[in-house]
Amino acid sequence: MNSSVVDPSADVDASAQLGPNVRVWHLAQVRDGVSLGAGCIIGRGAYIGSGVSVGENCKIQNYALVYEPAVLERGVFIGPAVVLTNDTYPRAINADGSIKGGHDWKAVGVTVREGASIGARSVCVAPLTIGRWAMIGAGSTVVHDVPDYALMVGVPARRIGWVGPAGHRLQQTTSGMWQCPVTNEKFIEVASDEIRKETEK
Repeated sequence: MNSSVVDPSADVDASAQLGPNVRVWHLAQVRDGVSLGAGCIIGRGAYIGSGVSVGENCKIQNYALVYEPAVLERGVFIGPAVVLTNDTYPRAINADGSIKGGHDWKAVGVTVREGASIGARSVCVAPLTIGRWAMIGAGSTVVHDVPDYALMVGVPARRIGWVGPAGHRLQQTTSGMWQCPVTNEKFIEVASDEIRKETEK
């Protein structure tokens, strides 16, 4: 028995697949072919585009817009009013003045890897990938791929540090070595734009 709860005001397509314990709140729209993993929470007024794949235990907050063909891995946080775009060359009409249809452009997506967080009102301009456990500060505009564990802010977003799975900024202990102040996990800087847990290969 599926224990998911869908508010009566939400619009969830009959072909969408909802895992157990999913919550879809007021006025949200979940379109055809969407897959929502177990434990996901879809906030008020959020939009999930056709065929979008959302891993288990993700939180998509109020009025976020997740356009197809986005892919969200396990444990992703999408803040309020975040936009994941899907059109590299957006136009309402073609060069001849005719209105654009689905066959006139190719959708490109944003991939958000495990545990990453995207802060409120951020915009991610597809195509790009947000790395595992990365954190995008509120109001940022992301235009390039983001490394694992990166802390990104600004317009356009730039890396200002590193964060661990606990969400806290890592502290440098020695040259090339970093540590989480909460969990004490250790990280090794393997390049100027790459870091990994000491236990990762």
